Amino acid sequence: MLDKLRSFAGFIAFAGLMSIVLNLVGYNLRILMWIDLWGDVVGWLIRVGLLVGGVALFFVLPSEEGAKEQQAPGQ
Repeated sequence: MLDKLRSFAGFIAFAGLMSIVLNLVGYNLRILMWIDLWGDVVGWLIRVGLLVGGVALFFVLPSEEGAKEQQAPGQ
């Protein structure tokens, strides 16, 4: 379950990064086109928030192997 959450967090970070890069060259991801409805500043804040939030979740959530190692001995 935790690996699925980490994968989703990685996807969020990747989507934020791709949205930033594509916006700089004049394109946008179809799924994230709603970001620009509120203006440029809010759009950039959402993009950066997706990137930072996804990366933070990816590194904060333990992997399945890490979660098993943290269990008390004998369990």
